[in-house]
Amino acid sequence: MPERTPILTLPVHSRPRDTLNRPLHDLRISVMDRCNFRCPYCMPRETFHEHYRFLKSTERLSFEEITRLTRLFAQLGVKKVRLTGGEPLLRANISELVGELTAIEGVQDVALTTNGVLLAQHAAELKANGLHRITVSLDTLDAEIFKQMSGGFAERDRVLEGIRAAQDAGLTPIKINSVVERGLNDHTVLDLIEYFRGSGVIVRFIEYMDVGTRNHWSRERVVASRELLDLIGARWPLHAVEENYHGEVAERYAFDDGAGEVGFISSVTNPFCGSCTRARLSSEGVFYTCLFARSGLDLRAPLRDGASDDELRTLISDTWTRRGDRYSELRSSLQTAEQPLRKIEMYYIGG
Repeated sequence: MPERTPILTLPVHSRPRDTLNRPLHDLRISVMDRCNFRCPYCMPRETFHEHYRFLKSTERLSFEEITRLTRLFAQLGVKKVRLTGGEPLLRANISELVGELTAIEGVQDVALTTNGVLLAQHAAELKANGLHRITVSLDTLDAEIFKQMSGGFAERDRVLEGIRAAQDAGLTPIKINSVVERGLNDHTVLDLIEYFRGSGVIVRFIEYMDVGTRNHWSRERVVASRELLDLIGARWPLHAVEENYHGEVAERYAFDDGAGEVGFISSVTNPFCGSCTRARLSSEGVFYTCLFARSGLDLRAPLRDGASDDELRTLISDTWTRRGDRYSELRSSLQTAEQPLRKIEMYYIGG
C-alpha cells in the first residue's frame, strides 16, 4: 500500500486562566499614544502640553509586530480585539492593520474606539478592510461643555459627522461611550439619549474612574449608574436585557417602546472584576493585565531580540496565569489621600 501523507494540524495551546480562574478572551491594543484631544479625565493639558515627549515612531510596535503578538494571544484564547489609543485614527494606514488582524485565525471580532473627529474620512476604508464595529467617545452634545471636556477643542459637529459616516459605511451597531461627571455634564444625559434614540446607536454611560494619577479624580464627582438609570427610566421606561456574552462590561437596558437600548459601565459602584477577561497591549509593546495596572511586561524587547513564538507565548501565558487583579473591588481599601497609587495613564493603556 502507498505510504500515507501525514495530515498537518495546527498546534493546540493550553488556554491560561488566572488565579481567579478568569480566561484570556479580549485584547485591547493601544496603537497610538498621541491624541488630538486633551480631555481632563484622560490627558489633562497641564501635563500633556506641546513639549510633552510622546513615543517616537520607532518606539511603537510596527503593524507586523502587533499582528504577530495578536496571533499569539489568539492562540491562547483571545477572540475579541479592540484598537484604542490615544486616538487610533492618528496612526497612519490604520485600515491596513485592521485587515491583518481580521485575518488571524481565532479572532472573531475586531473593533475600534475613537473620539470620532477623523472618523468621516476613514469609516468606509475601515469597513472595507474588515472592521466589525466602532465605538465613539462623546460625553455631551452641549457645544460649550463638549469643548471643556475635550480640552478646548470645539469639534462636536465633526464627531457627529463621523458617526453618520460610520452608519453609512455599515459599522453597526455603533456605540457611544459617555463619561459622566457630577456638576459638569450630568444634566445633559437626557439630551444625549434623545438625540440617538431610535437611530440604532447605543449610548453607554461610564462612571468617572480613577484611571492613572493625573485626572484629579474624586468619588464626589462620580454619578452612580443607578442614579442615571432612574433618571432615564423616568423619562422613557426601560427593562433589563441579558448580556451579549459572559464578561460584557456594560449592563444593558432596552426602551419599552422599542427605540433601542442604553448601557451602563459601573466600575466604581458595581465592579465587574470577577468576570474580567481583558488584556491590554500598549503602543510600545507592554502587556498589562488590568486597566488600573501599576506595571506590565515588556514584550517589545524579547520580540526585537529574536524570541521565538513559543518563548513569547510562554511569557504571555505565564503572566496571565499569575494575574490576580481586582482593583475596582478593592478601591476603597487601596485609596488613601496621603499616598495615592501610581497607576498607568489611560491614554497610554487604552480605555
